[in-house]
Amino acid sequence: MKPENEAALAEMIRSANGPLTITGGGTRGMTGDGETLETGALSGISLYEPGALTIVAGAGTPLAEVHDALAAENQRLAFEPMDHRPLLGTTGAPTLGGVIAANVSGPRRIQGGAARDYALGVRFVDGAGNIVKNGGRVMKNVTGYDLVKLMCGACGTLGVLSEVALKVLPVPETSGTLVLQGLSDADAVDVMSLAMGSPYEITGAVHGAKVHGDETVTALRIEGFEQSVAYRMGRLKELFADRGAEIALLPAETSDALWERARDAGPLSNVAGDVWRVSCKPSDAPGLVARAGAQSHYFDWAGGLIWMRMAAGTDLRENLGRFDGHATLVRAGAGTRAALGAFHPEAAGVARLSAGLRARFDPRGILNPGLMGPVTAREVV
Repeated sequence: MKPENEAALAEMIRSANGPLTITGGGTRGMTGDGETLETGALSGISLYEPGALTIVAGAGTPLAEVHDALAAENQRLAFEPMDHRPLLGTTGAPTLGGVIAANVSGPRRIQGGAARDYALGVRFVDGAGNIVKNGGRVMKNVTGYDLVKLMCGACGTLGVLSEVALKVLPVPETSGTLVLQGLSDADAVDVMSLAMGSPYEITGAVHGAKVHGDETVTALRIEGFEQSVAYRMGRLKELFADRGAEIALLPAETSDALWERARDAGPLSNVAGDVWRVSCKPSDAPGLVARAGAQSHYFDWAGGLIWMRMAAGTDLRENLGRFDGHATLVRAGAGTRAALGAFHPEAAGVARLSAGLRARFDPRGILNPGLMGPVTAREVV
């Protein structure tokens, strides 16, 4: 099913007599047992006000179209959304609705915030076929942030997005990247934490092998006015001069390639194995890697996010045991995904809240059932 407009989307959901698998551009490889409902036709930018730093577009709008429109005004999506295609080997085109539904956020999240922090308003259809509008189309009219943010990261289990309004930001005049080579995981986390606590406004902090070339590097990004960036890069280099690491400043083109590779999980692409992303306290990251048994890994978000490549079929959550965070299975065979589930099991209290929300927004349990929690008796027959 591929509705041409919001009214058709509502009617398709209202008349559905079985589970629905919601998909946008199909780049994340999420499939289910139900009939596929594609949002790709709900496309197009309906409002763009560069002076107000806002853009409104249909959920099926290709992300590339949004990027092009913003670039023409020297603006961008500040949360730096990942492109899953290199890692998953998928085709199609990422869509704006898919990015917001999954709260897809890249390296800049540590400084600028996640996708949900830029969502001003949404229109969506719930599991009963009701059209719901929440938030605003421009910053000064925004209300109801809670429901807007609730849809960010719900992965289509509470409703199917039809339109999204976002805050955008200007592109900085320039950026610079400081690279340190040869640090251990523990030393790298220490360096990244010190950098994040400095006054130099770090907008990216990654560490690992094959992030830049074949060596293990720790990279720190600074963005802003050219003179300010040059000054802060110099001070940052002085700050780590005694770390015993080789330090280099990357030219702009090389710097951009590094952050694109880190954003899209490039170090784990085109190699066999399951891929997991682990959210944790940065100080816990080296210890988690030590007990994971990973074939390869790298850190993003100054150690708050670990990308790991595991032997096929490995239950990483069992290897890690209890920790303050969660492990999400991003790439694996169908059998492993069915056995382990993509998302980390929720604590009992959180699971009750999640089930209550799904019962409220999707009373028949037809929207991506089982994707983010157990399939319940509410499923339609």
